[in-house]
Order: sequence, then structure tokens, then C-alpha cells
Amino acid sequence: MATPVRPRRALGGLRPSGALVGVVPFFVYVTVFLLIPTAVVVIGAFWGADGPSLGNIRALYEPQGGYPNPFPEALRKSVLLSLYTALAGALIGGVLAYAVSTAKPDGLLKRFVTSLSGVLAQFGGVALAFAFLASFASNGLLTLWLKKVGYDLDPNWIYGWNSGLLVVYLYFQIPLMVIVFLPAVEGLKPQWREATETLGGTTWTYWRRVGLPILMPSFIGAFLLLFTNAFSAYATAAVLVSQGNPLVPLMIGSSMSSEVILGQENIGKAMALAMVVVVAIVMALYAWIDKRASRWLVR
Repeated sequence: MATPVRPRRALGGLRPSGALVGVVPFFVYVTVFLLIPTAVVVIGAFWGADGPSLGNIRALYEPQGGYPNPFPEALRKSVLLSLYTALAGALIGGVLAYAVSTAKPDGLLKRFVTSLSGVLAQFGGVALAFAFLASFASNGLLTLWLKKVGYDLDPNWIYGWNSGLLVVYLYFQIPLMVIVFLPAVEGLKPQWREATETLGGTTWTYWRRVGLPILMPSFIGAFLLLFTNAFSAYATAAVLVSQGNPLVPLMIGSSMSSEVILGQENIGKAMALAMVVVVAIVMALYAWIDKRASRWLVR
């Protein structure tokens, strides 16, 4: 005699499973380290000595002591630095990612490059700045070695926002591009190239009509991610760049810790709000492009 099948409980009578407990630490983390700081920045940016005010926003563009306000120039330098490093990192990292994708899936070369990229993408901050100073500063190892072989390298290049920081940022931008862009390159199916060749197309035809159109959304999305990564970097720039070449993160840090000019905390929050707006726009574009590109990654 067959065992009767018990009817399933109605949807409305289902009890919540304990799986939801696993996401509680995530929501706590997001609340403490993302939502609350963002709320503090937004409220502080619009809060003056006498209550709600737009004075902090106006202070970002009003002249100071008869001199132009440094914030617009710092914002311009931060955006340009992020654009330069993101574009260079995306191009070099994209080519490297394609080269890695042609290696054996389980080969030593591919495992080594991907592992190294994962390490270098997270190697930044003060440690990275110290590594470059130990190599290229006035008494750096490579500077002294080049001097011995007859080439006098100017050590001041490493302290410029458009020279030293650009090279230093590429140290972690290129590996990050390899990690982010490699799945998209590996999503290119060999059948697409074979179909192009069957129809009489050349390699250039394949890349122009198939490969590049498919990879372009992923490439642009990775480029935007690299831009955000460079735009929000602080520790490396704080070590290498002087106050004569201000960037927005450095100005925010100075406004929060300055012992000369007091009461600048909310102006620093207004600067942070400008960064939040830029990053929010970039990440919204990234999410939209990533959604369109994800359909090509399904094998």
C-alpha cells in the first residue's frame, strides 16, 4: 500500500527559515560602515553653526582670502588622475587578460598570473608608497643603481600627482582590470570565431563585428570600476603628494585633522558629499552596463 503524500503547507503558512540569520552580519556591516557614514556625511554637509544651511556647499567654491578656492582644482586633478589611471589600466590589463585567457585553463601560467593579480590588486596604501620610495626616492635602490651606471634619474617625479601617482596607481589598477575583465574574455566562445571564418570573415572581421561589440560593455564597466577605485584612494596619495598638489581625499583629511583652521569638519563633509555624488553616478553606470554585459557570460 502506497504511503499517502502529505499536502504541502500553503504559502502563507510557511515559517521563515533560519537561512535569513546568515545575512544579518552582512546587513549590520553595511549599516555600520556604509549607511551610517553616508548619513553623517549628508547631514553634516547641509548643517551649519545655526542649523540647516547651504553654507558648506557654497564654501567649496567661494574665494578664500582673495585667492581662488582650491577645491575645484583639486576635484579636477582627482578626476583627471582617475581617468588617466583607469584608461591606462583598462587598456594594459585588458590585453593582459586576453593573453591569460589563451593559456591552458589549469596551466601554471594562468594560475600564477591570476593569483599574482589578486595579491597586487589589494597591495596599496602606505605599503605601496613606501615600496616606491625605497626604489625611486633620492636614496632609493634603483635611483642609486642608475646613478652608478651613468644615468641620473630625477627623484622628484615620484611626488607629482600626474607623474608619480599615475605610475603608482597603475601598480594596482592593472591587476584589478585582469581580475574583473578576465571572465568577460573567457566568455567568448570559440564557435563564434569558427562561424565568422566559415562565412569568409577574417580575424579583423571577427573582432570588429563580434568580439569587440560583446566585450565593450564589460570593458566600459571595468573602466568605471577602476575610475572609482582610483578616485577614492587616499593613503598612497597622502604619502607621496605634497600639499602643493592637492587632491580631494587629501583636502578632506586636512579639513578633519587641521590644527590651524578649526571648524572645517562640515566643509570636509561637503567635499565628501561631492565625492559620493561622483562615485554614485559612476557606479550607477557600472551597474547598468554590467547588467547588459552579464548575458554574454552565460555559457
